[in-house]
Amino acid sequence: MLFLTQLLSLTDGRDIGVCYGLNGNNLPSPGDVINLFKTSGINNIRLYQPYPEVLEAARGSGISLSMSTTNEDIQSLATDQTHQSAADAWVNTNIVPYKEDVQFRFIIIGNEAIPGQSSSYIPGAMNNIMNSLASFGLGTTKVTTVDSPLLINVYPYFAYASDPTHISLNYALFTSTAPVVVDQGLEYYNLFDGIVDAFNAALDKIGFGQITLIVAETGWPTAGNEPYTSVANAQTYNKNLLNHVTQKGTPKRPEYIMPTFFFEMFNENLKQPTVEQMFNEMFNENLKCYCWLFKSFARDASYSFCIF
Repeated sequence: MLFLTQLLSLTDGRDIGVCYGLNGNNLPSPGDVINLFKTSGINNIRLYQPYPEVLEAARGSGISLSMSTTNEDIQSLATDQTHQSAADAWVNTNIVPYKEDVQFRFIIIGNEAIPGQSSSYIPGAMNNIMNSLASFGLGTTKVTTVDSPLLINVYPYFAYASDPTHISLNYALFTSTAPVVVDQGLEYYNLFDGIVDAFNAALDKIGFGQITLIVAETGWPTAGNEPYTSVANAQTYNKNLLNHVTQKGTPKRPEYIMPTFFFEMFNENLKQPTVEQMFNEMFNENLKCYCWLFKSFARDASYSFCIF
């Protein structure tokens, strides 16, 4: 059975991206994936580590990359504060060879590394990578969160699935027709806004309310924890989320249209089973077919296609 992905409404200028992980043994080639992005009008992708094969495929594509270091690299990137040797080597290996024809937007230090053994090294790694980029003439590439917005993961699914008695599906899927939560006069119709504004409130409290947020991951699994996971729920969440984040901000930041990365491009069958493997419904293991259905506001037309 072939599953189509969520209906994505992508237009020029919309700051929407897709997370592209490679933790699977049945994925299409990076070249095919980059071509798929280009054909689909996806201009922003997030990589979880430097994959040379993806970076090569991205040359000249015009696609903007936000790329993480591995968590295993964080300590070494942070500890040499004087000579920058580890950070310089990382930038020289993973950025410099591609700098002329690959657009690097953000360098992200690790992935979900807080809390964790390397968490105390993250500030040092950020500073060292930022200094290394500047020394190679790449100061326009930002390092989170030294000189750029704060990236956060926002998953209403996990909150809903862990407490469905107190969190309604409508609140999680953007389908509530009346405010579910009212906080200091601010009305919340969806859990996504509630989670994001919890971060905004925390930043306000510590005097950093001027920092903007980017959603580095958000999505809904299609299987693995029924009845909370389903293709229908994933499609509803992704469609409503996209409409929401491209049109308005949160109650606390109503004018800020927040850049958002959808998780994720493909199901990754080498991840921990089963929910972690099932954040995209479009993969058909037997057909090796990857289908997307997009609707373009600009062209007012829908189309679908496959790569075999």
